[in-house]
Amino acid sequence: METSAAITRRSGSNLALAFILLPKARRDGMAALYAFCREVDDVADEDSRPVADRALALAEWREDVHAACNGGAPRFVVNRELQPVIREYGLKFEYFDELIRGCETDLTRHRYATYAELEQYCYRVASVVGLLSIEVFGYSDPRCREYAVHLGRALQFTNILRDVRCDAGRDRIYLPTEELRRHGVTDEDVLRGRYSEGYRRVAEAVAARAHGFYRAARETLPESERRSMVAAELMGSVYWRLLRKLETSRFDVFGPTLVRINRWQKIALILRAWFRIRVGMVAPNYGLP
Repeated sequence: METSAAITRRSGSNLALAFILLPKARRDGMAALYAFCREVDDVADEDSRPVADRALALAEWREDVHAACNGGAPRFVVNRELQPVIREYGLKFEYFDELIRGCETDLTRHRYATYAELEQYCYRVASVVGLLSIEVFGYSDPRCREYAVHLGRALQFTNILRDVRCDAGRDRIYLPTEELRRHGVTDEDVLRGRYSEGYRRVAEAVAARAHGFYRAARETLPESERRSMVAAELMGSVYWRLLRKLETSRFDVFGPTLVRINRWQKIALILRAWFRIRVGMVAPNYGLP
């Protein structure tokens, strides 16, 4: 697992942060899964490479992880490290395939007309990661799958609101066109980083959708599974705090500094999650009014 662990450490991701609460075997499994997700996402985002080359590389990742899922001999180191995790936790190729489909979408599609289109994209790049992750976390109640879908969309909507300026620098706008037009905001306004009352109203509407997904995740997760989903619940808490920071800033994300949760805030959230589990306080602290 050395390569996967190194990729996970380098990422500094909020998602990788949550693995610290897992037992070692599951933590190693999540590192291998995260490394796969990181690698295919990096392929899609490598703008210096022609689109055709990236499409071919993603096709090779699909073929290789298919081999890993079906008892073959994967060529890529990350997939070789992932293969025993796939076998141990019964991870399904269909979810890896959906994730790669989402990455492929980023190669050619830079706008989303409706919320329905955006939610389909978020399902592919985030919810399926949740569906894979909960298998590694371990659960018995099938309602956890619905929880993973809701939480994945909540996290991805939060990312979209935070990353508007960075995405615009790559000619990507994930905010739904229907919402932009409703408030008189043009693509050019977003691409040039023009903050306005119209843009704020767009962001508030998208944030309201995110609130709905957080609330649905909070309400869907069975009480009996809150302890097994502690890592996912920490992810929810971190991203919920990020969303609240965006709301406090009135969604002005066009400055030079990316809105983040700082190191000490992350440590505090980890300690809080650990304490809540130890004393039996397992209700989530996100998705509140």
